[in-house]
Amino acid sequence: MATTASRAEGTSGARLASKALNLPPVSFFVVSAVFHYLGPALAVLLFAHVAALGVMWLRIAGAAVVFAVWRRPWRLAGRLDRRQRTTLLSLGIVLAGMNAMFYLAIARLPLATVGATEFLGTVVLAAFGARSRRNAMALVVTIAGVAALTVIQVAAQPLGFVFAFGNCAGFMLYVVLGHRVANTTVPDTTVPDTTVPDKPVPDKPAANATATKRIAGIDQLGAAMLIGAVVATPAGFSAALPAFTHPAWLAWGVGVGVCSSVIPYVADQLAMARLPRATFALMLALLPAFATITGAVVLGQIPTIRELAGIGLVIVGVAVHRADADVTGTRKGPRKGPRKGPRKGPSDGPT
Repeated sequence: MATTASRAEGTSGARLASKALNLPPVSFFVVSAVFHYLGPALAVLLFAHVAALGVMWLRIAGAAVVFAVWRRPWRLAGRLDRRQRTTLLSLGIVLAGMNAMFYLAIARLPLATVGATEFLGTVVLAAFGARSRRNAMALVVTIAGVAALTVIQVAAQPLGFVFAFGNCAGFMLYVVLGHRVANTTVPDTTVPDTTVPDKPVPDKPAANATATKRIAGIDQLGAAMLIGAVVATPAGFSAALPAFTHPAWLAWGVGVGVCSSVIPYVADQLAMARLPRATFALMLALLPAFATITGAVVLGQIPTIRELAGIGLVIVGVAVHRADADVTGTRKGPRKGPRKGPRKGPSDGPT
């Protein structure tokens, strides 16, 4: 009876997952965008009871517990080599530092300002990665937008901008390390030995020992989150102690972690798996707008005309540079026909 019940439950869960995956891919991005800043907005409200670093620790620790129960990421330890484990360790440290800077910044500055400043780093990365006139223009536009946001507030909250730009630097490292994690592969031991194919194909290498498989990015993110929780403990645990005497505050802090670090990251994975890279990248340009709306609705942080202009410039800059970065890395058109003649060498171009 128990086995039958568990099978029925598993079938029901599979059907629910199938229905979720059949939703339009844009819906996953909308979910990610809403929760990306809803979590921090809830964190700002919690600052009245728990210090910023305490809320930061509750966020990371809460997300780490959810990922641990759901994905059991410690199982990756034996499957990764030393370099991959170092990457995960670095990502965990970056997550802890980046979140600390972010929460210290939003404790002093409007959420929209911190959110827009965060995207300056992605434009800088694009400018170094794909040097072009369009990327240079995107960098100039984004810097102008961030300047419009900072000039009017830096005198009142200089420390807030130190933390905001520290978070921006951490976000750049997160993008670099996150890209490595997303492309992690390990040898696939389940692939049968095909060293000697039935019909040899000229100029085609054997696919036996080099067969690899990709490790789920969510599992690695869970492992990095566990590391981040450990790293953040010395700085944030003592500040989070008041929440342990108030169950409502503790649940609030865990909810911030789910809203900020679980739901958005999972939704991003689902969206990126089904949306073209350029489409998803262009949609990311809307995140500063979501930060503005969330700050206004939840926190009552109504932006001025100048702040709206600065946020608009950041959105334009992010959209321009991400579209350009995607195009420069892809083939401009399909091949008109099969390649004629044998390949002359590696200089002929990518396969």
